[in-house]
Amino acid sequence: MEYTPISPFMRPISHAHLRVIERPEASVPGKPVNKWELLRELSKAQAAFGVSERDLTVLQGLLSFFPDDALGGNTEMVVFPSNKAICERLNGMPCSTMRRHLARLVESSLLMRRDSPNGKRYVRKRGEDRVAFGFDLSPLYCRAEEIARAAEAVREAEDRVRRLREVVSLMRRDLAALAEFGEEIQPGLGLWDQLSDTAVLTARALRRKLSLADLSAYRTELESLLDQARNVIDGPDTEEMDTNDAHFERHHHNSNKESIDLEPALEKGGAAAGAPEADPCEPEAEVEEPDMRRVPKIPLHLVIASCPSLKTFYQGDIRHWHQLFDAACHVRPAMGISVSAWEEAQRCMGPEQASIVVVAMLERFADIRSPGGYLRALTSKAAAGEFSCGPMVMALIGRRSAA
Repeated sequence: MEYTPISPFMRPISHAHLRVIERPEASVPGKPVNKWELLRELSKAQAAFGVSERDLTVLQGLLSFFPDDALGGNTEMVVFPSNKAICERLNGMPCSTMRRHLARLVESSLLMRRDSPNGKRYVRKRGEDRVAFGFDLSPLYCRAEEIARAAEAVREAEDRVRRLREVVSLMRRDLAALAEFGEEIQPGLGLWDQLSDTAVLTARALRRKLSLADLSAYRTELESLLDQARNVIDGPDTEEMDTNDAHFERHHHNSNKESIDLEPALEKGGAAAGAPEADPCEPEAEVEEPDMRRVPKIPLHLVIASCPSLKTFYQGDIRHWHQLFDAACHVRPAMGISVSAWEEAQRCMGPEQASIVVVAMLERFADIRSPGGYLRALTSKAAAGEFSCGPMVMALIGRRSAA
């Protein structure tokens, strides 16, 4: 018969509690941990620990009874409020509900009961000695590193979903653009109707919260259709791109020096002067709401040709705008550009134009003192409607022609 330990007040002590008690000292954090930061991390990773939002609300109430902001050190981490005091702190939560959530926190090894002989919660002092009976927060403190790792894993998973969702959204827009273009050059082909219908259905699906597996399935389907469409229109598309090349070369030779050397002050880390006035011949990426933005008018293959350094850092093929976005996401951390600067650039410029800017910055990385600051400066100009990525690409083409 298995022996079940009993607490002083005749409550069974679970084996999960014994594991916390027997936890080796090496697993205990070596420095104090802010209790509110720890609670936020636990809130992010709550699924991994089997606790609900209401459980965390009760835990927040208990933490509020602990006088210090930091758990750890030499301080005894026992709080001893009465049930009535806890319920009042929780805005009048029923006592039965509060006790149920407390039991769940104990079962999850985030709390441990320290019962007095009569079951009351109190602290007793005898000279310098102090004995407290109530709820011990040390299990929560001991699992701080485990909680932090679980929270980071959740953030990484959310980031993967967010990036994949953005890629699928860009692929959907590529699909709609190719369907429209294909109908113009080869009208009546059933593939264009399939592309258009798939783009509409994907847009509807993206209104919902999709899992990583769902988004991966959409990406696979859209990649297949995009490759089919590109294989059909490669011939005519190549001719049009050649025509666009000639147009951009003429524009390059007729542009003034200020357009070619875009934002020289920013490239050295200083404040930028006013942007040059927009040339009516200059193609601009339209900045609208995320679902309404169109693909930039500058040809994708011209962007790739002007940024040969990208092939050194990104080995995949880039035939569509979503692939350029994926490449920009890949090189962005290595360039020292923060996530917040990258996301702000996407909001103000659109994912496609932001991707063009990042790969163009990669090409001139040695000349840019602070890539993150440079991107933020261009983002501010884009937010004010004073930025176009066209001159940036043409300046790179000019450098290659001069070399």
